[in-house]
Amino acid sequence: MNILKKYIASRALRATVLAGLLFPALQIHAASVVVDKAAETAIKAAFKATRPDIVISKVVPSEELPGVYLVTMQNGPVVYASADGKYFIVGDMFEISAAGIESVAEKKLAPQRKEWLAEVKREDMIIFSPKGGTKGAIYVFTDVDCGYCQKLHQEVPQLNAAGIEVRYLAYPRAGLATPTYDKMASAWCADDRNAAMDALKSGGHVAPKKCDNPIAAQYQLGAAMGVTGTPAIVLENGSLIPGYKPAGQLVPMALRK
Repeated sequence: MNILKKYIASRALRATVLAGLLFPALQIHAASVVVDKAAETAIKAAFKATRPDIVISKVVPSEELPGVYLVTMQNGPVVYASADGKYFIVGDMFEISAAGIESVAEKKLAPQRKEWLAEVKREDMIIFSPKGGTKGAIYVFTDVDCGYCQKLHQEVPQLNAAGIEVRYLAYPRAGLATPTYDKMASAWCADDRNAAMDALKSGGHVAPKKCDNPIAAQYQLGAAMGVTGTPAIVLENGSLIPGYKPAGQLVPMALRK
């Protein structure tokens, strides 16, 4: 799986630098742009003079704003900076077009999410499939101890009845060295993973079990995709829906056009 390699090369535009919170970024394709060496030197020098702990790995011209540069920090966010490095902006940029007002970050990240998810093997997910034909699917980054994740799981039969396949990926919010991780590992390692998920999502218990599992990779994948909480729902087109939505709202969004 090439997910981790792509993860290293992609960080979030929505990160908060001063707080040190890392969010996933856009994948910057620099092959088609010409780097202004003077601007690159000035920007790197400005950051080094004030924050020598910040390592800048890439400086490329912004495709959206002339004279503004996208600065990728090593193991950190991407920010917009002036050519002299004196000013930088952290946050979302929005584009006004015929389609309406769209987040530039989300517009670029959605197809990347779709590509990443296509690389996840079905056997690495816990999948609840419709009995009839599948008319659509949602990917759900979940935490078995999350209240709204449990609420959404109660509506899986309703989603399945409408032809929507639910594909669970693991995202233990508190991290990997936690009791929640242990519970989720037991579910992923269970002989009947769907039954184990049902039990955990209803507040029950499953027999502790260990095995090689994809939870760490899925946790990193979720971070790369912009997941900051659970449930985080990703449609087949790569659009991210943060938080719980009732099945009645999800079905029309998830149906394949």
